[in-house]
Parts: sequence; C-alpha cells; structure tokens
Amino acid sequence: MIRREASGIPFYSFKAFDEHSEIVHAVFTRLGGVSHSPYRALNVGSSVGDAPKAVEENCRLVCQAMSVSGTQMVTAWQVHGNNVGVVDARAWGRVVQETDALITNGLEVNLILRFADCLPIFLYDPQRRVIGLGHAGWRGTAAKLASQMVSAMIDSFGCDPSSVLAGLGPAIGPCCYEVGRDVAQAIQPTLQNLQSAIQPCGDGHFSLDLWEANRQQLRDRGIKQIEVGRVCTACHADEFFSHRADKGNTGRFAALMGIRNSS
Repeated sequence: MIRREASGIPFYSFKAFDEHSEIVHAVFTRLGGVSHSPYRALNVGSSVGDAPKAVEENCRLVCQAMSVSGTQMVTAWQVHGNNVGVVDARAWGRVVQETDALITNGLEVNLILRFADCLPIFLYDPQRRVIGLGHAGWRGTAAKLASQMVSAMIDSFGCDPSSVLAGLGPAIGPCCYEVGRDVAQAIQPTLQNLQSAIQPCGDGHFSLDLWEANRQQLRDRGIKQIEVGRVCTACHADEFFSHRADKGNTGRFAALMGIRNSS
C-alpha cells in the first residue's frame, strides 16, 4: 500500500487500483480529524459515543480529501455477518441494514465502511466496472464474507473472478490477534492451508492471520491479483483505531471506494 495525503488528511491506497483512474479509493487513518480523546481524531463511527457534530465533520473531511460528494455516499450497519448489499444511486444517503459488504456498478456511488481492527476488503472488476467493499473480522471470515462478495459480483453483474483485482487493507495482524480454540475451529473449514493462517501459541490459544485467511478465500474463488497491505492496526494504534489495543474504547477509521464519472 502507498501512504498519501490530501487536504491535510493522510490515507493509504492500493497500487493496483491506482492504475485505474476511474476508481476512487482510500483507507483512512485516525489522523487529521476533529474528535477528542479517546476518539482522536478522524473518527467516522457514530455509535461509539463520539459527539455527532464531530463525526459529521470528520465524514466531511473524508469526502473533501477524496473530492467526492457527501450526498452520494452509501454505508451499512455492520454486524459481523456475511450479507452483501447490491446498491445503486437510489441508495445515496442510505444506511443498508445488517450488512457487512456493499457492491455496485453505479457511477458516483461511493461506498464507505468503518473499521477498528477488522479487515477492509476492496474488489474491482475493470471489465464490468463493478466495485465491492467489505468488512471482515473473525466472524465475517468464518462466514466467508469475501467469498460471498465474489458470488454477489458474479450473480448480479456477471463478473469473471479472473478479472477481479483485490486489496486487503490494514487490520489487526497475527502478531497481535490471539484467539481461542472456538474461533480457530470456526475459521478452519474455510481454509485450504490451515497452518499459514492459524498458528498455536500455547494454552489453547492461536494467532489468527485475517489477511491470509481472506486471501485464501479469494484465491479459492478464482481471484488471482490480490494486494495485501500488511499494516497491523494494533501495532500502529497511534495511526489507526484498534479495538483490541484501545481495550474497546476507541473510534472507527474509514474505508471508501467509488467509481468516478469521467464523462
């Protein structure tokens, strides 16, 4: 991933997507906003206890940095599941209920989701001009959200997985993500190569690699081009909101993706 800045707001982008000028995309950090501690500073989560006006201003700053309209955003009420919402311009300004991924082929339909250790999943089919943005923690990974996103792109828009580009953004890394046996067992059936994603670390606990588990799911569905941004949000809690590092008292950073209208 490449670290950039616009309008004083830092963000990360994927090299593979940068080559497609019709795509706007970013993973933001916690830096550059107006919220006060413990949400300091670019918190876009409205359900964590932050002042609503601060969240609203932070969202405006995100849109300004990407030169997109705040009225053309679509988001979701994230529940750590595997529902995928198919949206278009009729969904501008909406919150899609109980959904952890959104896909669209609509111009100027800007998808935005919120994160604090979970994995941002970006998908783009340059042949069909279809994008997808997903949010996967261990529950979403066990429920094969990444695979469900690919299925939705195929079913709704006729995408060929071999044409799809994928990006896996900053998330809690296996260095910091220790889980119990129940979590390991829940994710195990989704993996072809268990040991590359789950490693025992003693006392019935395991380290979980969300990047590798979701990379395997995407590879299993035929996606060949996958860029992995292995930036651990818990190791870098000074730059990203981290639910685990901040012991649950934290904000949410934004991930955004849209298709520009180049006409």
